[in-house]
Amino acid sequence: MIFGEGFLGTDGVIIVVILAVLIFGGKAIPKFARNLGSAKTEFEKGLREAKSTDTPPSPPTDSSAE
Repeated sequence: MIFGEGFLGTDGVIIVVILAVLIFGGKAIPKFARNLGSAKTEFEKGLREAKSTDTPPSPPTDSSAE
């Protein structure tokens, strides 16, 4: 059974790579990997920018203490 235990072991990775080359062709794989890497970089850049623009939470106001 191909989807049994250890599918993504060494044999599974080899099968996936062979299928990807057959389906997409050898020239498309590096382009896909490059696009995936740049997308990851842009995502991390967006996370860093979001963290830097976040304001720290203000302490809760207790209006009953007045």
